[in-house]
Amino acid sequence: MSTADKIRVAVLYGGRSGEHEVSLMSATNVIQHLDRSRFDVIPIGIDKQGGWFLGDDILKKELSSPALLRLQQDAERMLFNPDLIGKALQQIPSSQLIKNTGRIFDVVFPVIHGPLCEDGTVQGLLELADVPYVGCGVLSSAIGMDKDVSKRLVKSAGMMIPPYLVIKRGNWEKNPQQFCEWVTEKLRYPVFVKPANTGSSVGVEKIKKPAHLAAAINAALQYDTKVVVEQGIDAVEIEVAVLESLDVGKDPIVSVPGEVRPTAAHEFYSYASKYLDENGAELIIPAPISAELKEKVCTFAKNIFEVLECEGMARVDLFLERETNEVYFNEINSIPGFTQISMYPKLMSASGIDYPELLTRLVMLAMDRHARKTKLSREFLPA
Repeated sequence: MSTADKIRVAVLYGGRSGEHEVSLMSATNVIQHLDRSRFDVIPIGIDKQGGWFLGDDILKKELSSPALLRLQQDAERMLFNPDLIGKALQQIPSSQLIKNTGRIFDVVFPVIHGPLCEDGTVQGLLELADVPYVGCGVLSSAIGMDKDVSKRLVKSAGMMIPPYLVIKRGNWEKNPQQFCEWVTEKLRYPVFVKPANTGSSVGVEKIKKPAHLAAAINAALQYDTKVVVEQGIDAVEIEVAVLESLDVGKDPIVSVPGEVRPTAAHEFYSYASKYLDENGAELIIPAPISAELKEKVCTFAKNIFEVLECEGMARVDLFLERETNEVYFNEINSIPGFTQISMYPKLMSASGIDYPELLTRLVMLAMDRHARKTKLSREFLPA
């Protein structure tokens, strides 16, 4: 395929969240594995202040092992300045345009994690700009990021969730002692304290004693204005990758389940065990569970994908209770990690869809969805 016929994929990375560095690792791998016979890659980095900058394709540097993606920040490369919202959009120099289409890309692949990245905010901006993008839409992105709202919807659909309580910053500041007593009354220790809207276990702590609860809540409130306190379950951590079918209307593709088994140095699958400790967790694919439980887990994951209105892709994280074999919903990740150790691409590869093919399918799904949406009427002419 000639360069003129290739699809131009803008890989969006970085972002204004605590998962900025994780995004750099994910995007590096996506850029390496995109099929260069079909796609031209245009890296676009978002700095921690929200500026968008045109980057360089790391594979054009002739490195045998490409270095980790880095954000390039200079005025000439800036594509979008958030300070100009409501005033004007910064003009892109004509020298940076391709094919004279007025755009430097055909489709966006957001490889950005956390708040202001995968919570519907960037997705909404791309919708307004009428640009195709990979992954979930605005609604499912926002729902998936909010651990409280997603649990409520899953529970209303008849699926099990661990017992949990929610507190917002204003209520906590008025009477923290009362809330701590409420947790102790309603839940059993250990409990997990989580910011409601973060990923990669940012701000998550396991609390075994009431005396440590208040400090954990205060720490979580640094990352969000709403905190979830969830009862711990003696369970196996199971993850399932779900991919929308290229055939519109067909059931999504559900991967084999995988088990996440933190090592003795980590009591749960924390940020440190995921990204800071190379031996922080054992990823077991497929999970060592019976065929009956595998079917149960996969059906559960598929139903959650559909209940939460997901599109494109999502990783569904579940708990399999050891004593009862009951399946509980933990959380969903609408832009799962694509690092070298990330479960989503590993699970899909174990299910017969290798990394390059997975990325190709995601790009084609994005463009197909956009094509269908452009046929919708934006005008109403009453009879």
